[in-house]
Amino acid sequence: MSKAGLVVSAHPGDFVWRAGGAIALHAKKGYRIKIVCLAFGERGESQFAWREPGMTLDRVKAGRRDEAERAAAALGAEIEFFDAGDYPLRLTDAHLERLTDIYREFNPNFVLTHALEDPYNVDHPAAAAYAQEARIVAQAMGHKPRADYNYSAPPVFLFEPHQPEMCNFKPQVILNIDEVWDIKRKTFEILAAQKHLWAYYERVALQRGMQGGRNSGKAMTYGEAYQRLFPMAVEELA
Repeated sequence: MSKAGLVVSAHPGDFVWRAGGAIALHAKKGYRIKIVCLAFGERGESQFAWREPGMTLDRVKAGRRDEAERAAAALGAEIEFFDAGDYPLRLTDAHLERLTDIYREFNPNFVLTHALEDPYNVDHPAAAAYAQEARIVAQAMGHKPRADYNYSAPPVFLFEPHQPEMCNFKPQVILNIDEVWDIKRKTFEILAAQKHLWAYYERVALQRGMQGGRNSGKAMTYGEAYQRLFPMAVEELA
């Protein structure tokens, strides 16, 4: 069985800025990566698009879909959109059921999603809550019972929010993304609606790379930070 990873992202930009390195790295290693993008970011992530005369909601959504599809492809992932709206993000029971089905169908080895807190963007912790709830429901044998049930609840890694110090985010894991940094950086340029964030997230990657090298004793230039949602079970500590 090939390995797989699932990314639950509130908006298109989120999976690029925060988890693009992890996506590209694991895709390169042969993992099948699926991104569930809950909203197109048509309101909150599309500031530049809305400045164009005569812009409409449908046109903004179409533009963001195109960007997200091209970004996912560049990173080596597949993508599914829920179109649940943003600012505010409101998933329905049908959305939650589909996400639960994806957990079971995909049976991922890991999940990446947002931090549990973000006072600046409530869509982000809402997405994390949906990802967590679907993971739990998928474990319930009585939910859509079937004879070939083989789902194993995966570890969940929370990717770094825009202002981590305001979100109680603690970088417990720093992933070395040196070998895929060029892929991630080029993906930034697909997100034309958010040019103002390109340099910012390059600085974040450099900072985490420096910290990763310091903590590991191994050379690292670019990194991504994650916080584990659940304990890691081990046989020994070394």
